[in-house]
Amino acid sequence: MSFASLGLHPDILNQVSELGYTTPTPIQTAAIPTVLEGRDVMAGAQTGTGKTAAFALPLLHRILHQKSIKQTDGIQILVLTPTRELAQQVHASFVKYGQNLPIKSVVAYGGASINVQLDALKQGCDVLVATPGRLLELIMKNLIDVSTLQTLVLDEADRMLDMGFIIDIQRILKKLPEIRQTLFFSATFNDDIFTLSKTLLNNPQLIEVDHRNTTATQVEQRVYAVDKDQKSALLSFLIGSKNWQQVLIFTRTKQGADELATEMQKDGIATQSIHGDKSQGARDRVLADFKAGKIRALVATDVAARGIDIDQLHYVVNHELPYNAEDYIHRIGRTGRAGTSGLAISLVTEAERYLLADIEKLLNESFVVQWLPGFEPDPNKLIQATTKRAPSKKALRAKALGLNTAKDKKPNRKRR
Repeated sequence: MSFASLGLHPDILNQVSELGYTTPTPIQTAAIPTVLEGRDVMAGAQTGTGKTAAFALPLLHRILHQKSIKQTDGIQILVLTPTRELAQQVHASFVKYGQNLPIKSVVAYGGASINVQLDALKQGCDVLVATPGRLLELIMKNLIDVSTLQTLVLDEADRMLDMGFIIDIQRILKKLPEIRQTLFFSATFNDDIFTLSKTLLNNPQLIEVDHRNTTATQVEQRVYAVDKDQKSALLSFLIGSKNWQQVLIFTRTKQGADELATEMQKDGIATQSIHGDKSQGARDRVLADFKAGKIRALVATDVAARGIDIDQLHYVVNHELPYNAEDYIHRIGRTGRAGTSGLAISLVTEAERYLLADIEKLLNESFVVQWLPGFEPDPNKLIQATTKRAPSKKALRAKALGLNTAKDKKPNRKRR
């Protein structure tokens, strides 16, 4: 099957051809005709399989058609993303696919000058890609008009719910036209997503090109058992001895990302960290250096890493397993993109085995846990870990967020 057989505008087909795209991916083959029909869509596919083009190409087609009959004015397409990095990535895709076309795309997100974004909007906007917080600010201050909106896209919808954007999204929805096309695109689906879809989507077409919540088949997954105090040393050993370049490493906390980056720099590995506490300018610079190969290793939290799109990224390391099993799929989906192979390494302590079990349950598969010579877990520590009572996930998440549940509780008031 070719892109031409999907019914796209000739100008878009020319641009796709110039970009070197010849055969649509399964998600593109399934989604593009349905989006062109104007139907609501709930689509799931692994990261790196052309998900953005699956909604961007047919939506650009519609704008071109409406411009040809002079039936378009104002913002037609709104794409909501959970992070600034993903917003930049999606916006860049619209610009790339719509190059040389009379279509204007604007990106808006927090942490950057709102005045610059307003100037861009005043120049005309057909497609707006935004994060929920900045969009809500623009709407509440009456700085933009969304009454002309025809299509709403929620990209990585599951992450927006995990990150607590549901209230912002609900407030935004009240300002949007009730009659519109709504598209959900995500790498994973959970019960919360299906519950939300029932309130937002009208008779949606469910598209799943893979078994639900699966990882890319071209990504090799390895699990190494290691003591907590040996994780950093093992990681540096792997990168140095294997001569890995451009390694993306995940931690659960911002502090953990900074500390690990410092440790690896001491080992002679050019490393930087990226997370939500860093300014947008700093994040952009670090990410640009990583993509350019100036930084060998990038340590990131889950939120900051969403939107990192490097076609030739071969190595992803889970220095710490995520508390949400779905995040594992998103993490290792940063490699093995666009049909390339990838390697995903997870360093797991005995105390993290229950998190590994959650991932195995979600993926419906079992991992063979390996040991590396020189980094074998201490048997005494294994015994200590198994005798300790595992903390609850709620307590662990609170700790990761820097909350002290004991201190945060209000003191009991004396009865009068």
